[in-house]
Formats: sequence, C-alpha cells, structure tokens
Amino acid sequence: MPALKKTALAVTSAALLSAFVVSPASAVAKDASDNEPKPPAGMSRIGGEQLGLSGTQVNLGPGAPVLPKDLTGRSWMVADAESGEVLASHNPHWRLPPASTLKMLFADTVLPAPALQPKTRKYTVKDEDLADMGEGSSLVGVKEDLSYTVHDLWLGVFLRSGNDAVHVLAAMYGGVPKTVQDMQTHAEELQALDTTVVSPDGYDSPEQVSSAYDLTLFARSGLQNADFREYSSTAEAEFPGEQKKGKKRESFGIQNTNRLLTGADGVTPYKGIAGVKNGYTTHAGNTFTGVAERNGKVLLVTVMNPSSNETHAVYNEAASLLDWGFSAGGKVTPVGELVPPKSAETGNGTGKGAEADGSAAAKGKHSPVKTTKAAAAGGSGGVGIALGIAGGVLVLLAGAAFLVNRRWPLPDLVRRRPRP
Repeated sequence: MPALKKTALAVTSAALLSAFVVSPASAVAKDASDNEPKPPAGMSRIGGEQLGLSGTQVNLGPGAPVLPKDLTGRSWMVADAESGEVLASHNPHWRLPPASTLKMLFADTVLPAPALQPKTRKYTVKDEDLADMGEGSSLVGVKEDLSYTVHDLWLGVFLRSGNDAVHVLAAMYGGVPKTVQDMQTHAEELQALDTTVVSPDGYDSPEQVSSAYDLTLFARSGLQNADFREYSSTAEAEFPGEQKKGKKRESFGIQNTNRLLTGADGVTPYKGIAGVKNGYTTHAGNTFTGVAERNGKVLLVTVMNPSSNETHAVYNEAASLLDWGFSAGGKVTPVGELVPPKSAETGNGTGKGAEADGSAAAKGKHSPVKTTKAAAAGGSGGVGIALGIAGGVLVLLAGAAFLVNRRWPLPDLVRRRPRP
C-alpha cells in the first residue's frame, strides 16, 4: 500500500449512536444443553477462509497484545478502515437481526438520490408517510402537515434513530417498497451477502438479518459520503417543533444517543471516535458499529448482541476492541479483509471478493492516493466537523486525523461546513 500523508485535523468530539440487536430463532441454531444460540456450522467465507469459521479468530505475532477478556458479543470484528484488513473476528458472518444499525445501509443507499437534493429542500409530511411504522419505534418527533428540510430529517435519522424520519425520507425517495428493493440491491453490490432487507428502518421483521461483517461494509461505504460523515458525527442539533399560528416555529434540542461520543449515562467518551451507528429492538440486544482514529490509524469495529449484564456492555466491548486494535497494529496477521464492491476498480488488486469465495483476502494492492486538508468548522450544538475527500482519501476527525483509503474511486475534493 502506498504511503499516505497523514492529515491532522482538530475538531470537537462527535456523537455515535448506541445499538441493540437480538437474533430470531430462524437466524440461529439452539444448543439443547444450555439453550444458548450457536452460530451455524457453515458461514460465508467472503473476505477470507478464517472469517467463515465459528469462534474467535486472531493470528497473534511477536509482541502482539492478547484480546480483551470477557468479550460477550455474539458476533464482532475489528478492521483497519484504510487497508481493509480484518485484525480479529468472532463469528463475523453470523446472520443476526441488525436493528437500527441497518440505517447505515439506508443512508448509504438513499443519501445521494436526486429526489433528496438539495438538502435544503422542504417537504410537508403526509399522514400516509408515517403509516405502518412498527409499534414502539424510536421517533424523533416528525409530525404530519408540518414541513421539514431533508437536512432536518437526516439529523433525525442519525441522532435519534427516528423511524419516523426514515419513513418520510423513504416516501420522498419513491416509497418503502422501492427503498427496500434498492437497499437490497446496494447490499449485494457491496458484497454484503449476509443481509436481507425487509424494512428500511431496521425494525424487527421476519427474515431481516445482517452480520458484523456486512455492517462494517456499510459503515466503510457510507463514510465516503461527506453528508453521511457529517450526520453520523454530529453530537447535538436543533430539530423543528410545533408551528403556532402567527409565531415563529419552535425547535427542540436532540442529542446523539451514542454514549462513546457524548459520554452520556456515565460512559467515558472514546478518544478519536468519529461515527457511525447503532440500533435497538426487543428481539435484538445491543449492537454498535463505530469508527475511530488514533495516531493516524483508523479502525472500524462492530459488536452485535453482548450477553453481559453489565450496563452499556456494547460500548465497553467496542472500546476495548478498539484499544486492542490500535495496540495490535503491525503485530498480527490479518484473518481476512473487507472486500470492495463488485463494480470497484481495484488497481492491481484481484477484486474477486465473493466470486473467489473469499480466497482473495489480503492480496489486493492500493492505487496511489492523495490527501487534502479540511479546516475545522463549527457545527450544530457546538460540534465542529471538518470534511474532505481527494483521490481516495477521506478526512474526518473528532479530536485527531481520520483517513480512509478505499479500493475504489472517490469523487474529487468535497469540502463543506455544517449549518451553524
């Protein structure tokens, strides 16, 4: 991989949303002895042979730290966001309910749509737009007969995991059925073949499943989009409220529910955290996908359904895996790789992905990349967000430099400031 110029960037810490996910009976096999769900005997080998094996997979080299103790996630993985190398994993292809972490795929699919441009576009919500949401859905507070900008709605999706905002955006996009179909198509393009999409918001539905591997692919893909990065790293914002006749429309504050960023509920904020998403449903448990940077190294981590009774276990286990990953860099042999999309131009790499049944892991080389600097900018609720993309490098930061080198082309420099 060509050397990267590391671009340093100072911004205020941003927020990541916490997630909760449990697996339906159809997604797992029950062990008769302890009634605990077990991973299926044969799992996908996309990304490498070891990723298809059950249990923990890690190849420790000299001086490598041991994995954290007491990891209880049903499935997890930690990967280098730049090279795509999977440093360690545990049942990463186990198909489990994703809950609202599936909103990463929703955003990655729908954000670029012409129907949702520009983000200042206003839309008046209809009654039917909010129909058919699941009972007990997480909501940001969208109301029928009131208008919202596309920007407002995306803040509702990322900060409050609002299913109401998802359904309105889906209506603007062309309807829920079209959205679900396009999400499934996009998942297949990303080679996220563990994923079956039934609802755009991640609400529990029969057969709706994903995996730690696929969620990591969604995060890595979504983070190439400047707006995705902005929304997933925003800690606080103002959301439109009621409109009283003859008075200025009210607004209310919303906060990202990812405690690793906000430090809410006694969770220690994670240094260098810069995204991404989580979710919760009754049949899920806790899941979380996050991205963080330290000393020029960018890692992605996904944890699904910790069984620990410890409060906020999903955050603690994700943080401990990130700590391990930053310490283990260069001291472990990868157990696999994050494959590029099917249509990707991979330079000198094989780019075979699923077609090679995972055997092409860690063989591809990176094309030369360029970096760019992005100045810190003030964001909603005082959260600074700086963004930049150039020639294959993504720049974002929450207290440090964040670089992502992908194996497929990126647009030219994109620089924007979030609204004050």
